[in-house]
Amino acid sequence: MQDAMQALLVSTGVVALAEIGDKTQLLALVLAARWRKPIPIILGILVATILNHALAGAVGAWLAAAIGPQAMRWILGLSFLAMAAWILVPDKADDEAAAREPRYGVFLATLVTFFLVEMGDKTQIATVALAAKYASLWAVVAGTTLGMMLANVPAVLVGEAAAKSLPLGVVRGVAAVIFAVLGLLVLFGMGG
Repeated sequence: MQDAMQALLVSTGVVALAEIGDKTQLLALVLAARWRKPIPIILGILVATILNHALAGAVGAWLAAAIGPQAMRWILGLSFLAMAAWILVPDKADDEAAAREPRYGVFLATLVTFFLVEMGDKTQIATVALAAKYASLWAVVAGTTLGMMLANVPAVLVGEAAAKSLPLGVVRGVAAVIFAVLGLLVLFGMGG
């Protein structure tokens, strides 16, 4: 139970911080400004995130089972350090996906767009790594989904003003430090 709670809290915090200023948060701003229908946009983000992160979490859990603990420690440690560096690189909004009117409605357009934009994104990669680190897959997926929603729901509700008022450099720096600390803890065998 303690491992599950730690997995939930770490996953939530890491993804919430990593998501601020990310292309999906910027996409949430664009979709909210364009369609002004927050409920279907929020629900689309939620469903896309659950599907995407459950898939990523399953891959991480499979990797943990398929690779020996020593190799896994190095892979995880180095991947967390790489995430620390990657998180410092700003993303650009996927304006093309948001430029057209939704053919099948705002919810479905948001779901598909978010699912595709999140593929290979740092939060998806973080979900794979966190699921490989922690034994509780459901806690990791719940945490990464909660973190995604904590970052994106305000973007949808507040709109473009939220992006202008956030100190993105500081947030990116804090998230990078968290990933770096996690990477070093894993490499030195203190990451549980």
